[in-house]
Amino acid sequence: MGGLSAEREVSLDSGHACAAALRERNYKVVEVDAGRDLAAVLAELKPDAVLNCLHGRWGEDGCVQGLLEWMGVPYSHSGVLSSSLAMDKNRTKDVYRAAGLPVVDSVIAASADVRRSHVMEPPYVVKPNNEGSSVGIYLVNEDANGPPQLDADMPEFVMVEAFVPGRELTTTVMDGRALTVTDILTTGWYDYDAKYKEGGSTHVVPAEIPADIFNLCLDFALRAHVALGCRGLSRTDFRWDEAKGADGLVLLETNTQPGMTATSLSPEQAQAVGISFPDLCSWMVEDASCSR
Repeated sequence: MGGLSAEREVSLDSGHACAAALRERNYKVVEVDAGRDLAAVLAELKPDAVLNCLHGRWGEDGCVQGLLEWMGVPYSHSGVLSSSLAMDKNRTKDVYRAAGLPVVDSVIAASADVRRSHVMEPPYVVKPNNEGSSVGIYLVNEDANGPPQLDADMPEFVMVEAFVPGRELTTTVMDGRALTVTDILTTGWYDYDAKYKEGGSTHVVPAEIPADIFNLCLDFALRAHVALGCRGLSRTDFRWDEAKGADGLVLLETNTQPGMTATSLSPEQAQAVGISFPDLCSWMVEDASCSR
């Protein structure tokens, strides 16, 4: 848990929550704040398995997965290739398209060009191509006076994506099964604060949406999980423009290591279908493996 990415604090929350739940199930748990010495720490600990609660770069993008493969330590969630693919939003869309899954138009552009002029007709969204938890997202409205002035710490290249109006939906896949659909209600953009601060958003689970849209979310999430080669737990996020019916449902991204905090969506969905948080954590540990 922890790690070096912009999502460090969320990862620490996830790790502490999972550790407490596993201790309830009588596992011997060691909480490791992952730093540059991670290989040495793991070599000393000799764990039976690693529950990977890292989020963001280095922990969710295939890097730590490669380390664990090299060391032969079974670990939770997806392997090297699918972790790397899913963390790259542009390549994820390529996989979605190849699988016949609906996506919204987007381009990869230099941050300097995005600051200089509109690279797409507003409204649109600007975000890093390889971050999660809505880190570094800019929403450019239709009546914007000019292009967004991105922070200096934004990467050299970013994704610019056409804005899709409507509702934010999400579906978790666990053990080859799509669990349910959550409708995420916020007063504004579903940003980092809305995801992780108390009262930032309201989750309606199961979502009160038409049955055909509900079933499409389940189907699309499972197909995305398979197309990306995910294993264990994943969560796929959608936008749905109600005015367009089924044609208004598009995939945004797939999270190969969903958040496991008190306000996180996947534990909430598991609970909704009768899987307690300790049981979910226990299953992830027992499901841990290496690719070979």
